[in-house]
Amino acid sequence: MEFNLSEVGLGKSSKKESKVEKVLILGAGPAGLSAALYAARAELSPLVLTGTEMGGQASLTHTIENYPGFPEGIAGAELGELFRQQAERFGARFEYDLATAVDLSQRPFKVRTYSNEYLAETLIIATGASPNHLNVPKESELTGRGVSYCATCDGWFFKDKKVVVVGGGDSALEEGLFLTRYATDVTVIHRRDQLRAGAILQKRARENPKIHFIWDTVVSEILGNGVVNGVRLKNVKTGETRDLETDGVFIFIGHTPNTQLFQGQLDMTPQGYIVTDMQMRTSVEGVFAAGEVMDPHYRQVVTSAGMGAAAAIEATRFLEAHSSE
Repeated sequence: MEFNLSEVGLGKSSKKESKVEKVLILGAGPAGLSAALYAARAELSPLVLTGTEMGGQASLTHTIENYPGFPEGIAGAELGELFRQQAERFGARFEYDLATAVDLSQRPFKVRTYSNEYLAETLIIATGASPNHLNVPKESELTGRGVSYCATCDGWFFKDKKVVVVGGGDSALEEGLFLTRYATDVTVIHRRDQLRAGAILQKRARENPKIHFIWDTVVSEILGNGVVNGVRLKNVKTGETRDLETDGVFIFIGHTPNTQLFQGQLDMTPQGYIVTDMQMRTSVEGVFAAGEVMDPHYRQVVTSAGMGAAAAIEATRFLEAHSSE
């Protein structure tokens, strides 16, 4: 069945016609790629709009050692490529394109990208969440070379080394406590004179002999040539600057879910995460969400992959239930 896009109201008229995709997946991180695999094995020939990064945030991790099946670990980019190959083997299709607008007011759903327009019977949103950055010199350059946004992913690499944790909320202390399993010293740098984390986490952190605090201070620059060897600190009250030697910088100043396209169309939490039920169903029938776009808690490759699989299974069941349409 084909629809003329000018007739279904997606922007200005388009002369070409677009077929309706059974399953359209936004995002190519672990959730999106897992969804693609499951939808492809259901012979739905899913189309994945990869966005700007095949493999998602996981592809930036030098080595992933906690994904089942790889006892020696695997590079994040390599794991993402294996996910893609497996999904493609069963018929998943990939377009290196980025969604710029969506209309979820009726089925088929409408998605516009920089280069095309699509219609879809079901939509799986796996656009992920982006860690908030400090936006200081050398942060981007040294990401994966001492700068990290995931202690669970990268903590092991800092065994018997000194690290700093930037932030003062629950995530910062949770990750800081986790890092004490490996690092000899964890210095928490916080721009205020008191933490925002919950009382229990604060108590655990303060009682841990490996954790130290630097108050009223921000990181103004990350130091290192090829790898991190220090940070430049600035006291926000006195303006005084000093350098601190460290082997790693873990930044936990929050995540921003990539949900701007869906504002006003899907139910979201106050933090902007898409609300789903246990079956990955959103507030719009036929639209599913998986991975970090709806999960502020775990943010692991394995959990995102599982959620992607669940979303694809539910999309398949939805299509079967509505096959008469």
